[in-house]
Amino acid sequence: MIQSPVFEYLLQVTEEHIDELLHVNNVVYVQFMQDVADKHWHSVVLNEWEKEVVWVVRRHEIDYLHQAVLGDELLIRTWTGEHTMVSWDRHYEIIRPSDQKKIITAKSVWVLLDKTTGRPRRIGESLLKRFS
Repeated sequence: MIQSPVFEYLLQVTEEHIDELLHVNNVVYVQFMQDVADKHWHSVVLNEWEKEVVWVVRRHEIDYLHQAVLGDELLIRTWTGEHTMVSWDRHYEIIRPSDQKKIITAKSVWVLLDKTTGRPRRIGESLLKRFS
């Protein structure tokens, strides 16, 4: 598998993340995945690309391994993997550093769209190099 360097940041679980079962709601993990992908994208791309293209998700695969609860600190990690002409796999891990438990592992398939036409756009070499 072709893999980019890992991008990561720490997040504190707050009340807004918690559901009636007193753990982080499964849907919230999808938001965490979206947020880390967005942060990773903005950390490496040029402003011109942000004006021209947008990513949309074609597929999510998530394995929920352990629960996270209010006050937990979580390490949110992502990296890119295999790609086609218009899609790119993005991998995720969410880890609780206090006990090194993996909370989730996940993979999404993202498709690059041209903002003007709304159609898929080829992922060029210059973009691939930014993530390597």
